[in-house]
Amino acid sequence: MAKQIWKPSTMLNPVPVVMVSCSDNNGKPNIITLAWVGTINSDPPMVSISVRKQRYSYELIKQKGQFVINMPTRNQTFATDFCGVKSGKELDKFEAMKLTPENASKVDVPLIKECPVNLECVVKQVIELGSHDLFLAEVVATNVDEKLLDENGKLDLQKADLICYSHGEYYPIGKSLGFFGYSVTKRKNLIRNRKKPELKSTVRKPKQESRR
Repeated sequence: MAKQIWKPSTMLNPVPVVMVSCSDNNGKPNIITLAWVGTINSDPPMVSISVRKQRYSYELIKQKGQFVINMPTRNQTFATDFCGVKSGKELDKFEAMKLTPENASKVDVPLIKECPVNLECVVKQVIELGSHDLFLAEVVATNVDEKLLDENGKLDLQKADLICYSHGEYYPIGKSLGFFGYSVTKRKNLIRNRKKPELKSTVRKPKQESRR
């Protein structure tokens, strides 16, 4: 298969797409849509978001040192796109998209009530990279809609019908193709089954006594 060599670019796709809520020091809320978001640590749980300095939300996040990552669903795709192309300087995005700002449990910025999962974050470090600044933040609370839990209380994110972003387009997340580690589990089972020889009994069954 022939391949072309292109100049370096941000070609890593697909990526998560989220609505990040924030506010100014007077409590005025805003939403910014971001696709350059990632998990960077598990203990403590930490995430990163990349924001251009020119964006209205940049100063809000930097001054407040807090934000909430809200994970949108398929039905919220229009609102997700709208909040990414409109500026909070021009209008109230919560009001325009009929979204509800709800008090968070640990941070002093609102979360989006309609989103099924919300990650409350506190900024720990800001790294200047060039076109964007990278905000490294600790997740101090996670809000999960009870409708995403099964009868055993286990989270089933497939019920959320989340979306992702790939090369300028929004896509739904499809059906599961396997679980983490399924390739190893499957291989182990195959090896285990191959190693088990078919055992043939060499013990003769006793003749039943005649009852005639």
